[in-house]
Amino acid sequence: MEWSIQDIARSAGTTSRTLRHYGELGLLPPSRVGPNGYRYYDQDSLVRLQRILLLRELGLGLPAIAGVLDGQADAAVALRSHLRLLEEERERIGRQIESVRTTLRKTEGGEQLMAQEVFDGFNHTRYKAEVAERWGRDAYERGDRQWHSMSKEERQRFQQDQLDIAADFGAAHRAGLAPDSEQVQAIVARHVRWLGVMAETGKSYIIGLGQLYVDDPRFTQNYDVHGPGTALLVRDAMKVYAERHLAD
Repeated sequence: MEWSIQDIARSAGTTSRTLRHYGELGLLPPSRVGPNGYRYYDQDSLVRLQRILLLRELGLGLPAIAGVLDGQADAAVALRSHLRLLEEERERIGRQIESVRTTLRKTEGGEQLMAQEVFDGFNHTRYKAEVAERWGRDAYERGDRQWHSMSKEERQRFQQDQLDIAADFGAAHRAGLAPDSEQVQAIVARHVRWLGVMAETGKSYIIGLGQLYVDDPRFTQNYDVHGPGTALLVRDAMKVYAERHLAD
């Protein structure tokens, strides 16, 4: 059985233009193209589109999705992985709902609130599914252990360090410094040391993360708030640093 591009777009809640764009990127080629130029999709295409949409929901950019799809040739294995991540996300959202309900009930009833109840489900682990999908469960668990081993003051200092690094990248961009300049490379070195607290900072990891800073608007805004184009400087500078100093 096969479906037209209009049928698939309507069922998936997207547009024919989006599906054609996915096809042009190699993410979702049609199973066949009719003599009239119409695109048709078979069952395998439907499964692949579902995976693409799931990964988009997890916040991945299209280049990152392409990498995931290329690395997961077995659709059933990939779908089981996605299902597990979605179930974990559902569990987290369920905890948030109960947390808000508890807060509302106790606030309206004049009861004493407990911090653990108020913030259950609201912490850095909201990125658990995404980190596990991108870099593996071990990467998430390492970062999670390190985060929970920090005191409140250490966490605040850790977060402030990154804010300072981002601001320094912004200042370098406004000053017109090149990615391979000594000053910018010194900022990258600080950033890599900061990342090393939570992750293993190999060459491909740093280069891939730098690209993510440009591909994913959530990361881009952290840098471009200091001036449009700052994220591009960070990406290019991280690539230079990784190729000079790191190995996989």
